[in-house]
Amino acid sequence: MLLNEVLPVLVQYWPLVLASVVIGFLANNKFWNGLNKYPGHWLAGYTNWWRFYDVWGRRHEWTIIRLHREHGDIVRLGPNVLSFGDPKAIKIIYGLNKGMTKSDFYPVQNAVSKGRRLQSLFSTTDEDYHAKYRRCVNNAFAMSSLVNYEPLVSSTLDVFLDQTQKLYASTGQTCSFSRWLQFFAFDVIGDLTWSKRLGFVEENRDVDGMIEFLNKFLSYAGPIGQMPILDLFLEKNPIKLLAQRLGLNKTVFPVTLFAQTRSNERAGEIQKIKAYGLPENQANPRGVDLLSKFAQAAHDHPEFMTDTQVLTSCVSMVFAGSETTAISLSSVFYFLLKHPHVYAKLMKELDDAEADGTIESRPNKTISWAESQKLPYLDAVIQESFRLHPAAGLILERIVPPQGMDILGNFIPGGTIVGCNAWVLHRRPEIFGGDVDSFRPERWLEASPEKLKEMKSTMFQFGAGARTCIGKNVSLLEVYKLVPSFLRRFEIELEHPEAEWKTHNAWFVRQSEFNTKFRPRKVPN
Repeated sequence: MLLNEVLPVLVQYWPLVLASVVIGFLANNKFWNGLNKYPGHWLAGYTNWWRFYDVWGRRHEWTIIRLHREHGDIVRLGPNVLSFGDPKAIKIIYGLNKGMTKSDFYPVQNAVSKGRRLQSLFSTTDEDYHAKYRRCVNNAFAMSSLVNYEPLVSSTLDVFLDQTQKLYASTGQTCSFSRWLQFFAFDVIGDLTWSKRLGFVEENRDVDGMIEFLNKFLSYAGPIGQMPILDLFLEKNPIKLLAQRLGLNKTVFPVTLFAQTRSNERAGEIQKIKAYGLPENQANPRGVDLLSKFAQAAHDHPEFMTDTQVLTSCVSMVFAGSETTAISLSSVFYFLLKHPHVYAKLMKELDDAEADGTIESRPNKTISWAESQKLPYLDAVIQESFRLHPAAGLILERIVPPQGMDILGNFIPGGTIVGCNAWVLHRRPEIFGGDVDSFRPERWLEASPEKLKEMKSTMFQFGAGARTCIGKNVSLLEVYKLVPSFLRRFEIELEHPEAEWKTHNAWFVRQSEFNTKFRPRKVPN
């Protein structure tokens, strides 16, 4: 009876009804849980479409820096999203046992195999799953394991330097340095994971279109992650995934297929490790690769570390291990070339270190990890590059537990998405000085021990807390070995010194139009 009375009214006045529903929806967003008291872009309180389009614009890091400088330490990015710019929020949001969980931004980045999502350490939102997974593979990424991996990195580094000589230094050809460094990072991941370079450097090409795929995938994940429900209609469409499980759609993520193929080449050896463990007291001059370590984890934790987890771990190495390291390497070289006095000062440190025996004089000019740790200005240059151009360009989202929590004197309701952005944290003048937008490595050498500790605790390029990037030590190994080795071997100059590079925030802020020329370096007498 009631329906018969109401339905004609709804039909007659549907434009007014529709407008009322939309206005009610937007008003509910605006005043959701009292978050309207936090400033931000005027559209952010009404809809997530604002941050979707801003991230789609590929320069979100500059938007969020500007918003924090205009509005202060807490900025509203969406109806239910707050960005915190005060470094003291790091321990609260990302600290241990805070009850925080990752948001739905992360599962958008799940790889897919046979219609099923591969939950990686990075992308899972299940904290118990993450804790079990991390316990299984933690040893593979510990600082103590670097001794196992250095021979593998050195192997690729030697080839990279020789190819740079052959393709560029000897010919005078211009090099797209960011792309060339990404080739290096991909091949290092191949060597580290499978004891086999993938061919990027030797063939000077994007093998199997991996880089093109990764660029497209991350460019998709960044904006779609702002409204994760869109992913359920697009890449993770349940019907599409079901078709894959039934074999009707044989589409496979190229990265997944790539990892499967490399791992299958070692299937017999890996099954043996899973059954009996890694051989003890057996010297391996090339080091023990990550696939072997993952297989050892399967041997030690068979109840959890299945073939799927081993595959997922390998896929994660390709996804995360190449892009972020290549971005960091590009940043170091770009800032050096844009600041010739810093370049000259670093070269003097390297030459002096060789002269006094701190660095061994090798024909190929490479240096070891241990030697790199004795070079304070090199460390300052790398830290300053991490500070000015961290790889991640979006907030690392976490969900406040249901009971809510206090963050810097503000009660934040349960279910609110909160996070910090490295680009904002790394430009805090009270931490790094008034010249935070300038590249000045000396700040790392001038700081008192207390100030240096504060600066280092604010650095957020690898995240923080229990979900800190597990591959951090591997990335540092690559950066601290390649940068000084390359600089000792070659002189580098920008093709167009007056030009600025281009950046593209696909959630990792990659660089392009960074073109350089190399020539063999003549060591001063």
